[in-house]
Amino acid sequence: MFCFLLWHIWKNRNNSIFKQERCPFHEIITRAIRHQEEYVEAQKLNSNPLRTTRAASSNSLYAHPAAGMIKVNFDAAVSLKQNRGASATYVHGMIGVGDSLIAGDNGAQSWLSPSGDFAFGFRQLEKRDLYLLAIWYNKIPDKTIVWFANGDDPAPAGSQVKLIAHRGLVLTSPQGTEIGKSGMLWGAAYGFMNDTGNFIISSSGSEILWQSFDHPTDTLLPGQALERLSPELTLGWGGQMLSSRLTETNFSRGRFQFRLIIDGNAVLNTNNLPTGFPYDAYFWSDTVDSNLSNAGLRVVFNESGYLYVLRANGTRQLLTRGKVVPAAENYHRVTLNFDGVLVQYWHPKSSTGNGGNWSIIRSMPDNICTDIVGGQGTGPCGFNGVCQLNIDERPICSCPQRFSLLDPNDSHGGCRPDFYTQSCEEDVSNSPEDFDFLELENTDWPTSDYERYLPYNMEECKKACSEDCFCSVIVFREGLLEEEAATVKWIPQSIERTAESNLRCFSYEELFIATDGFKEVVGRGSFGIVYKGVVEMGTKVPVAVKKLDKIVEEGEKEFRTEVEVIGQTHHKNLVQLVGFCDEGQHRLLVYEFLRNGTLANFLFKEAKLNWNQRTQIAFGIARGLAYLHEDCSTQIIHCDIKPQNILLDDHYDAKIADFGLAKLLLLDQSQTFTAIRGTKGYVAPEWFRNMPVTVKADVYSFGVLLLEIICGRKCVDTEVSAERAILTEWAYDCYEDGIISALFENEEEAMNDMKKLKRFLEVAIWCIQEDPALRPTMKMAILMLEGIVEVTAPPCPCPFTTVVG
Repeated sequence: MFCFLLWHIWKNRNNSIFKQERCPFHEIITRAIRHQEEYVEAQKLNSNPLRTTRAASSNSLYAHPAAGMIKVNFDAAVSLKQNRGASATYVHGMIGVGDSLIAGDNGAQSWLSPSGDFAFGFRQLEKRDLYLLAIWYNKIPDKTIVWFANGDDPAPAGSQVKLIAHRGLVLTSPQGTEIGKSGMLWGAAYGFMNDTGNFIISSSGSEILWQSFDHPTDTLLPGQALERLSPELTLGWGGQMLSSRLTETNFSRGRFQFRLIIDGNAVLNTNNLPTGFPYDAYFWSDTVDSNLSNAGLRVVFNESGYLYVLRANGTRQLLTRGKVVPAAENYHRVTLNFDGVLVQYWHPKSSTGNGGNWSIIRSMPDNICTDIVGGQGTGPCGFNGVCQLNIDERPICSCPQRFSLLDPNDSHGGCRPDFYTQSCEEDVSNSPEDFDFLELENTDWPTSDYERYLPYNMEECKKACSEDCFCSVIVFREGLLEEEAATVKWIPQSIERTAESNLRCFSYEELFIATDGFKEVVGRGSFGIVYKGVVEMGTKVPVAVKKLDKIVEEGEKEFRTEVEVIGQTHHKNLVQLVGFCDEGQHRLLVYEFLRNGTLANFLFKEAKLNWNQRTQIAFGIARGLAYLHEDCSTQIIHCDIKPQNILLDDHYDAKIADFGLAKLLLLDQSQTFTAIRGTKGYVAPEWFRNMPVTVKADVYSFGVLLLEIICGRKCVDTEVSAERAILTEWAYDCYEDGIISALFENEEEAMNDMKKLKRFLEVAIWCIQEDPALRPTMKMAILMLEGIVEVTAPPCPCPFTTVVG
């Protein structure tokens, strides 16, 4: 696909940049939860103000977000002073009426939760003498903000937040002007900064009058939920949804929302900035149902770190993929980032763990560059912005040549042309000689089509656009022309372009520096060595650089195959190709870096993965192969499935690597003849028999690998007895003789899961059938592994090679 951007040859024209007005502060909506567990009389100021039964498991106040119940537990009396101010002492978590904090006061302390995990107070905005009233993680280096009150109206230095009876939290300027408040809260007696990250205001009778969990901003914390919108409910900034920031450092309301809408779907959508009006969704939870008693009722982020949509019938639709790290040792959060990507993160409570960074569990959507295709609003990069997907599934934004950022400090805010665009005004020159085309490969403008020419060659396309005063862009795709521009209802430059190929082209010097001179070897793949490196892609990103040293014909074919194929694939169980280098004799591939290395590192050593981990790895490999075989625009045969080509991420999720031996098939082809490819022990029999090679060759390799995964040994092992040396043969013998347990010596966990173990073994034997027609497809294999499709007893996998006496 080629895109041609029409630009004006005249240069140095001045274009004005319009600055967007900041929306006025929107007052936080107050919703009191009227449910009281018990009435506790207020005591004297120098005694425990809330007396309840002591709980053995906790010494902190906590709230159940669904029921709105509050329980307070203190072992010791606290001293609360009558004359409270910014410098008053207090017990962690407890805030009394009259307590206050002052922005910019170096002596003022924030209000901490009992454990010190969370803090409530003022945070200074970057490079500005303005402050944000916020809640943040207090014990990790970057002090990540999880809630804020005045993003649209930052407070100047000297502003004060104070807990006032009957008024709640009130934020005032140094001159005493009210900036915002939590609302009229009759009977407000105490505030509490909870260890869950929830700030609560309660009455003297322990009734919750207000809590920050009811008014999320851009982040959900464990224990927090979003309710389904009611038809009569109109939401602004705050409320029961997540709304992104405008930029990473500008906390004004942004362009993206996460909501559970009326039909029961949890969606991500863009919105109109001035009004908050929602535009088309670009992610759905698929929990819609015409019968609302079966549709999504609320989005829940539970205390264990799992995000899901709870249907009205009690069933759950998980949004979190795989297993999460334990919440007892790790922080969890779900944040709608300013670029529209909803990300679930975890971070060790020990700030030194994991390099002090947040790790990603899941990003939604999978590819925001291509998923936002609505006719209204802008995508993650603004109008005219180039969107490319980073390794962390966040967008990288840039401007086309001869375009400039609308805001030099905001790469996601859109671009303006540095030239006069074509115009249909009579007094404006529109001569074809005044314009030229910029060619952009693998790029599309997904909307604003208004003409289509078929058949037309490239020159005819250019001529048609240059003679059309409405035309700004032409898209030439595989011999088809789609002419895309704005009609009279659209400004011509209000078109956002999306890069179909998200690969970055590196120079050899860049990769030499990134790998410190190709210093650290992390593996050896087909035709080359793999090195660890770090590249700059907005942030410093660790990568694996595969250097193809053997520049022979076959090596160049592998390089081109990998660049073309992997760059157009995107699946959680495939290793992501970040970029490449094709400079002179240098051929390099740049992949995401996975610290756990290959499956082989764990499968055949004493410190083996447990049974549950191994089964989940098998599922991941199967899903990745099913995607390659059936869900790609171009069908892909991997041809070399083996443990060394399966990488494991931080959560031990499997990712298929090394597409260097992949054989591409056109959609109208189902088989191909080719030279033998693959690794001994995993290669399907048809490779040796001049038979047609189809995706069933990968199914065979998967069957061998599945046996290795469930048995925890190599497919060929010369150090054991002859009858056990070939795993495929020994496994079937054990199955046929009814002694499956012989395959799993000292594997108590697997033996306790005999039903699944037998099912996996039977699927593996079906996959290694010599006759390709007997092997299941990968999608069918998944259904069999999951137990959705019944697995019948498999026949002998190698009848063709049986010796008859």
